[in-house]
Amino acid sequence: MATSTVISLTILIMAAALLYASVGHAGASGYLAAMALFGIAPAVMKPTALALNILVAAIATVKFYRAGCFSWSIFWPFALTSVPFAFIGGNLSLPGSIYKPIVGAVLLYASYRLFRASQTAIPTTTKPVPFGLALIAGGGIGLLSGLTGVGGGIFLSPLLLFMGWAETRQTSGVAAAFILVNSIAGLLGHLSSVATLPSATPIWAVAAVIGGWVGAEYGSRRLGNVHIRRLLSVVLVIAGVKMILT
Repeated sequence: MATSTVISLTILIMAAALLYASVGHAGASGYLAAMALFGIAPAVMKPTALALNILVAAIATVKFYRAGCFSWSIFWPFALTSVPFAFIGGNLSLPGSIYKPIVGAVLLYASYRLFRASQTAIPTTTKPVPFGLALIAGGGIGLLSGLTGVGGGIFLSPLLLFMGWAETRQTSGVAAAFILVNSIAGLLGHLSSVATLPSATPIWAVAAVIGGWVGAEYGSRRLGNVHIRRLLSVVLVIAGVKMILT
């Protein structure tokens, strides 16, 4: 891999980790978008995104938990089914012709969610999470997480918010822990893929940790920057389209 590519990806990974961690996410869709822009092979993208996700999600989970932005009662029903299904999804290796369109669609959805989140006012009142729906949603999100290499927060967060099951910062804390357990399960499901991690992964890991630490520290006390979310949504659209068309 060319030095210029490694440096560019390091900068993008740090930026993605910082932004996503500020809202309780770990940045997987951002890492996938960055790697897609530089033509990284699908076999490398999933384990790399999951590995970086684990680091950033761990930091975000601790930060948001210490700030009092976590609810066990909301978290565990979703995690109960998402973890085993994320393991199953991680164990499935899709051919590039199938994997790339799926990831492209996930990136486009992530772009849409980021843009909507920058425009929509979220209700402050909440209601209990229906247990059955949580189990079904958790299983579906977990399977998609393992298949694609995302942690699932980009799907769980809008569900919690727009169904009125959690307020904004509580959603971020739950999403961080949800992403952590799903990323671990997804990577364990396809542990042999760790051998395909690029040699630059340690450098990217340091960048992700730095970005994740700063973002989670900021986000656990304040909301993320609206304008940066909108800018990132444009990048995700470009990467998503590239994944689908190439």
